[in-house]
Amino acid sequence: MLDISTQGHRDNRLLAALPSEMLNLMGHDLRQISLAQHHAIYEPGAPIDEIYFPQSGMISLLVVAKDGGAVETATIGREGAIGLHAALGKRLSFTRATIQVAGKFSIIRASALAHLVQDHGPLRDMITRYTEVLWAEAQQLAACNAVHDAPARLCRWLLQTSDRIGNQTLPLTQELIAQMLGVRRTTVTLMAQSLQSQGVIKYMRGRISILDREKLEHCACECYAVLQQEKLPLKIGVKL
Repeated sequence: MLDISTQGHRDNRLLAALPSEMLNLMGHDLRQISLAQHHAIYEPGAPIDEIYFPQSGMISLLVVAKDGGAVETATIGREGAIGLHAALGKRLSFTRATIQVAGKFSIIRASALAHLVQDHGPLRDMITRYTEVLWAEAQQLAACNAVHDAPARLCRWLLQTSDRIGNQTLPLTQELIAQMLGVRRTTVTLMAQSLQSQGVIKYMRGRISILDREKLEHCACECYAVLQQEKLPLKIGVKL
């Protein structure tokens, strides 16, 4: 039976995939916190001491350049976790991990989950598989940034963000989107105006609502469909 204290963690799909007994074993080691936008949870080269499972927010992984600029390499929402590979042994972060969309997050010490992994092979296999999925996504996004134009990448990014937080309304400014896509803010403004004139989105200050998802998918590059194919099995214990 699922303990009442763990019920609030199951908005995250990885945690929801765990058998109730395994989730209960985490006990009080697994707790829920709220984090604000722009809060950095990892910095490059820092040890990964805690693992985060988004329940409603979204995390961006950023490669930081010497001049202070940053490029987004992946996003993590309710479908996944960040720092999960630290349960397989001590790890350092290669990127800056920043809260892109504020929300609730389940958090557990990496050492606590590592102890649980030692006795549960299927959990270890899931972590390995999920790490491979993140790696595949990073490679796909690197190719996307190199070969696809900004309007197509914007559409792909909006779709991904909507999937990550489970909402068609995205609490994001044009300036933030420009930083993530590596383009000028004026470029994002023009692209957003074009999509709005087509009835695809509605933009208000600090908020974008997707009105026609089918049209948005049509405008997105093929990378969105490719990334959608990388799905983690929803039950621990199946062959990964």
